[in-house]
Amino acid sequence: MQTLGVLWCVFGAYRIIGGLIGMFFLRAFAFRNFGGFDWPLNDHFFGTHGPAWVGALLPLIAAYTVVMAALAVFVGYSLLTRRPWGRTLAIVVGILTLLKPLFGTALGIYTLWVLAPGASGLEYDAVADRS
Repeated sequence: MQTLGVLWCVFGAYRIIGGLIGMFFLRAFAFRNFGGFDWPLNDHFFGTHGPAWVGALLPLIAAYTVVMAALAVFVGYSLLTRRPWGRTLAIVVGILTLLKPLFGTALGIYTLWVLAPGASGLEYDAVADRS
C-alpha cells in the first residue's frame, strides 16, 4: 500500500511537469513569434500567429492537467494515510488512468492488481480501521 501511494504521488508530479512542458510547446506553436524565433511554417497555411484553435486549447489543457494531477496526488495521499474511501477512489482513478499511455497504463494495471481482489478489500478495511 505504501509503494502504491508513493507511486500515485510521483505520477501526479509527473503529470504536472509533463503538462507544463506540453503547454510551453503548444504556446510556442500557437504564437509562433515566441522569443524572437519564427517557426519555419508556411504563413499562408497557418497565418501570422498560428492556428487560432491551438491558443484556445491552452486553458482547457491547463485545467485538465491541474485536475488530473491533483486527483493523482489525492489518491496517493488517501492510500498513504489509509483512508476508508481511498481504495474505492484509487480503483476508479486507476481505471481512468489506463487511458494514459505508458506510465498511466502501468500504474492503472498495478493499482487494479493490488486493490481489486476481494481479499485486498478485506485487508485494506482492516488496516483502515486501525488508523
